[in-house]
Amino acid sequence: MAEYLIYFNDQWVPDYTAEELREIATQARALVAEMKQAGVLLFTGGLDPEAPVFSVDASSGTPVFTDGPLVETKEYLGGVCVIEVPDEDSARRWAGRVATACRWPQEVRVFFRPFQLLEETDGLAATTKDVTR
Repeated sequence: MAEYLIYFNDQWVPDYTAEELREIATQARALVAEMKQAGVLLFTGGLDPEAPVFSVDASSGTPVFTDGPLVETKEYLGGVCVIEVPDEDSARRWAGRVATACRWPQEVRVFFRPFQLLEETDGLAATTKDVTR
């Protein structure tokens, strides 16, 4: 099984009326329920554009926190969905369903699992599974 990230930038969301957004929310909630029932949904959520943002840099050995994003950008993550499915075809099907329900573009990426590679080569199954979940 592989984990896939399905996400969109907030700027990809077209201007919809309040009624259209209510309709989209109803479809998205139904899809989330279906994904839960199918056992593929690990997490879904969106970022609060009004919430404070902070950055942390520990390159000096000590974490230093600063207010605001590390890089100034007009684009920011709007929402995410993490699914666990057996293959890319399954990820494509679910991502298509998400894009259809939301009515805006989605991007899909598979998670790289370095601890899984260690597990397969070094026999660290008990410890690496705990770290990657």
